[in-house]
Amino acid sequence: MSPSFRVAGAGDAPAIATLINAAFRVEDFFIDGDRTHDAEVAGLMAAGRFLCAVDDADADGALLGVVYIQREGDRGYFGLLSIAPGHQRAGLGRSLVAHAEALCKAEGARHMDLKIVNLREELPAYYASLGYRESGSSAFKDTGKLRRPAHFVHMTKPL
Repeated sequence: MSPSFRVAGAGDAPAIATLINAAFRVEDFFIDGDRTHDAEVAGLMAAGRFLCAVDDADADGALLGVVYIQREGDRGYFGLLSIAPGHQRAGLGRSLVAHAEALCKAEGARHMDLKIVNLREELPAYYASLGYRESGSSAFKDTGKLRRPAHFVHMTKPL
């Protein structure tokens, strides 16, 4: 399988929300309900964009993975990295992050930032393997969804 990459259009919001929610089921141990919804994805599209990995062998161009990208000045940000459950652990996440970094760098970003929830203990090592280092923390905003106390860990990488 060799996916192609494209920037999402407004019509992709429902499929993106469905994919994110499926990929983020691993957070059910500390989050109640879905991670996102169509309207939230559409709102994020207004502030930034989603980069999609698409299955070229599928006539409908099924989404295999997505990542949200936003850029401000010389900093890029990515979040909501989501891979369809049947395609995880095959390097697609790394490819999406690399494409997101390349897009932001081509637009003048000199650093790439991300935030992860501290309860996802496997994520710091994963992102460290991609060159990211911890750079701070912040409060988890939607505390009404939390089953356990949590906060965000910030990570950054020079591009």
